[in-house]
Amino acid sequence: MLSPLLAQEKSSPAPAENVGEMYVKGKWVRVPALDVGGKTIVVRGRWLKMAIIRSEEWLQTALEDPEDCLRKLREQRSHGWRPDIFTFAQKLPITVPKYSYPMEWDSVAAIHLTGFKEWWEKLPQETRKNVRRSQKRGVVVSTRDFDDDLVREMVELINDTPVRQGQRNTQYGKPFDQVKKDFSSFLDRSDLVCAYSGNELIGFLKIVYRGEVASILNFLPKASHHDKRPANALIAKAVELCSTKGVLYLTYGMFNYGNKRDSPLREFKIRNGFEEILMPRFYVPLTTWGRLCMKAKLHRGLLGILPHSVITLGIRLRTKWYNFRQ
Repeated sequence: MLSPLLAQEKSSPAPAENVGEMYVKGKWVRVPALDVGGKTIVVRGRWLKMAIIRSEEWLQTALEDPEDCLRKLREQRSHGWRPDIFTFAQKLPITVPKYSYPMEWDSVAAIHLTGFKEWWEKLPQETRKNVRRSQKRGVVVSTRDFDDDLVREMVELINDTPVRQGQRNTQYGKPFDQVKKDFSSFLDRSDLVCAYSGNELIGFLKIVYRGEVASILNFLPKASHHDKRPANALIAKAVELCSTKGVLYLTYGMFNYGNKRDSPLREFKIRNGFEEILMPRFYVPLTTWGRLCMKAKLHRGLLGILPHSVITLGIRLRTKWYNFRQ
C-alpha cells in the first residue's frame, strides 16, 4: 500500500523557473518547479493547473511566508508559469487556521500517541489478536538499513501481486534500479521496518520523521502471507518506534478521501487506532479560471465532487475489471 499522494524529492531546487521530478501514481514525471523560501513549488494538471509544495506531507516544516510565495508565483506567470490555484496545508499539531485565505479541511488519518501501552489497550480485541497471531506464526519485525540486498527483497515483495486493494499495483514489474530510486527518499530521517517469515520479506513499512510528527510513506504487506498478519505486526512496530522517540502523532495518509467514506483501507486504519484529524488546507486562486473552478468545486477532483454512492459503484466496477484481467 502506498500512501495515495506521493511527491518525493529527487532533484535540487533552482532559483528560477526549472524542471523537477515528482512521483505520481508509480511514475516519475517532470514538472515545472520553482524554489521559494526553501520549498519547491511544482505545477500539476492540464485543464486546471494546481501549484503545490513538492513532498509537502513529508517535509519537516510548513510554508512560512505564503504571501512571498504568492508574489513569486504571480511574477512567474509572465515566464510561462500559469498556475490557476496555489494550495498548501498546515501541519500537525497546529489545527487552528493561521491564515484568512479560502480554506477547506483535509481529513488526516492519525494516531495521537501518549505511549505504546495506551495505544495497545485502546485497540479492538481482534487487532490485538492479529498482532499476537503474527508472532505465533513466526513473523519477526525489525528495522533495516537501505542497501542493495533489501532492494532485491523488495522487488520480490512488490511483484507478489499485480493488484492491491482492488487497484492496479503501479510498481508491479519494476526493475531493481527503479525500485531503488522509488524508495530512496528521506533516508536520513526514516526507519525502514521489515517483517520476515524465515528469510522471506513479507512486509515493509517506511516511517518518515518530521519533528513531533511521523508519517507512513510506504506500506507493503505481502498479500500471499496475509494469514500471518504482517500488516498488523508492522503497524505495532511503527507505533513502538514512534513512542520510543517521543513522537506525538503518527499519520497514514487520509482518513476520508473526498466523498469516499468506506474502504478496506479506512477500516484497517480504524482497527489499528487511527482517527480523523481535520487540518486546514488553503486554496488561493491565481487566475480567473482558477476562481471559476473553485466556485464550481472542480479543484476537489472527482472524489470530492461525485456522491459516495457513485464512487462506491465505480470502485466495485474497477475491482471487477482488474480481477477479470488477472
